[in-house]
Amino acid sequence: MSPHGPTGARASRSRGFTTVLVIVYGIFAISATARSLVQILRDFDAAPLAYSLSLLAAITYIAVTIALVRGRDGSRAALWLVVLELVGVVCVGTVSVLAPSLFPDDTVWSVYGIGYGFIPLLLPVVALTYLMRQRSR
Repeated sequence: MSPHGPTGARASRSRGFTTVLVIVYGIFAISATARSLVQILRDFDAAPLAYSLSLLAAITYIAVTIALVRGRDGSRAALWLVVLELVGVVCVGTVSVLAPSLFPDDTVWSVYGIGYGFIPLLLPVVALTYLMRQRSR
């Protein structure tokens, strides 16, 4: 079929949205990594759980970014990593709300990512929806 037909246009939009996801995940990978490393190197003893969870978030964002860049080869990995990310955000968010004393300092995922405009909660939902649609095609 012609690249200008429906299939070509759909593939082009798909690549475009994948690129947007890669950029957003890349930004979060960089910012979460920088934040966690500063926290860990500067004052790890003040909030070891929070800072370790920030590092886990950073590693997750890096892994999802790489899986998305790999495309088809990484689609299954991306799907599972995004599920893991969503579980992490929900678990850390819930614990940080119910037991705030465990989090004397914020993580990327504290209170469902409130410090980042709740993007850490919305991003895996959007990515998961997109990846599931891609899989069904």
